[in-house]
Amino acid sequence: MISGAFRLCLLMLLLMAHGARADGGIRLPILFVHGNGDSAALWMTDIWRFESNGYPPALLAALDFTHPNARAADHQPEPNRSSTDDQSTELAAAVDRMLAASQQDRLILVGSSRGGNAIRNFIRHGGQAKVAMAILCGSANHGVFALPFRWDFEFNGLGPFLRGLNHPHETDEGVRFVTLRSDHADKFAQPTGKYLGYPWLPTFVGSDGPALEGAENIVLNGLDHRQLAFHRLAFAAMYRTITGTEPASLDPIPEPTPQLGGMISGFENGAATNLPLAGVRLTIYQIDPASGARLGAPAWRQRTGADGKWGPFPARPDVPYEFDAEAEGYPATRITHTPFPRSSSLVHIRLAPAGNEAEGRVTLVRPQGYLGRGRDIVTIDGRLPDDLPDGLPATEHASLVISAGTPRPVPVVLNGRLLTVMSAPFSGAVERVIAEFDD
Repeated sequence: MISGAFRLCLLMLLLMAHGARADGGIRLPILFVHGNGDSAALWMTDIWRFESNGYPPALLAALDFTHPNARAADHQPEPNRSSTDDQSTELAAAVDRMLAASQQDRLILVGSSRGGNAIRNFIRHGGQAKVAMAILCGSANHGVFALPFRWDFEFNGLGPFLRGLNHPHETDEGVRFVTLRSDHADKFAQPTGKYLGYPWLPTFVGSDGPALEGAENIVLNGLDHRQLAFHRLAFAAMYRTITGTEPASLDPIPEPTPQLGGMISGFENGAATNLPLAGVRLTIYQIDPASGARLGAPAWRQRTGADGKWGPFPARPDVPYEFDAEAEGYPATRITHTPFPRSSSLVHIRLAPAGNEAEGRVTLVRPQGYLGRGRDIVTIDGRLPDDLPDGLPATEHASLVISAGTPRPVPVVLNGRLLTVMSAPFSGAVERVIAEFDD
C-alpha cells in the first residue's frame, strides 16, 4: 500500500517534471511582436487571456514598431516604411528592455505574420542566446510567393532575406520553434496569387508555407491569417506550448474597474505609422448598447501631448464605449467599441486620412480577424455590407452606405454579437463612423 505522504511526494515530482518540460519551472517574460501595418493593440485580448490564467502581468508586453509597413524592396529606402534590419534593431532594443525589467536572461517571443520575420532575423543574427522559445503565428516563412521577380521583396521565398533565414537550416539551435498555421484559410499561404493581386499566377507556396523544418508545426483548422495569432484557439495553443498545461479559461476574466489607456497615431506619406499624434482631442462616452445613444456627459476628455498617449481612464467592464477623436488633417472619427473586460495600456487609435466618406458610411472593423461572406455572419442596419468579399476571409473591415440626414441608431452584427452605433449627420464635415469588435 502506498502511503498518503508518498502519494503527495510523487504528485509534486510529477508536477515539477511537467513544468520543467514547458518552461523550466519558471515563468519567462513574453514579448508579443505584431505584423505588417499593425500595432501592439492587436495583442490586447491575448494578454488578457494570459493574465486571466495566472500569468504575471509584469511578464507580458507588446512592441510597437515605429514604421510597421514593409518596403517594396527591402534594401531600397522608402519614406515611413521599414526594412528587415530596421525591425530587427527595434526588436533587439525591446528584448533588452524586457530582460532588464524582468531580471531574466531569456524570454519568449510570439510573432504575428511579419513579426515572425523580425523574430527569426533577430535570433539568427545575434539574439539566439536571449530567446528560449519563438512562436510564429501565420508567418510567411517560405514567402507569400516564391518566384523569380521582385527579388528584394521581404516576402519572396526565393529572395535573399528568406533564403538567408531558411539556409542552411530553418531553425536555430537552443531555441524552441513553434509555428501556428491554417489548414486552408490563410490568404497569404495560397497556391495562387488571388489575394495578392495576381489571380492568374501560381505562388509555389501552399498552406504549409508557414511551417518550418525543425519546429513543432501546429495546424489550426479554419482560422484566417490574423486569427492564427489572436483567436482564442490560437491563445490555447500558445498557452499549452509555453506552460505545458491547458488554460482554465479561453475568455478574459473581467476586473471590477478596468484602467484603459493607449496611444493615438496616424499616417505619414500614405503609410500607417505608430508615431504619436499630439494635440488630438479625445472624448469618451458610455453608450446604451441597445440604442447607441450617449449616456450622459463625457466619461473622459483629454488632449494628447507629444507622446500621443491618453488615459488611464477608469471604465466599466460590461458596457461599450464611444471614442470621438478630432485631429488636424484627419476626419472626425467616432469609434464604438465592444466592452473592455480588463485593464490595458494598448487601447491604441490610429487615425486614417480622409477617403470617400462623403456619402456616409458605417464601417465594421475586426482588427484581430478577417471577414468573409459565408464564414462570417455580418450585417449593418440589417443588410449585408457593400464590400464583404466572397471566398476566404481576406479583409478586416466591411461597410455600408447610410443615407445622410438625422442621426439614427444603426445595429451592427458580427457572428451574433451586436454593437449599435449612431449614424453621422454628414452635414458638411466629413465624419467616420466605426463599430470595432475585439475577438
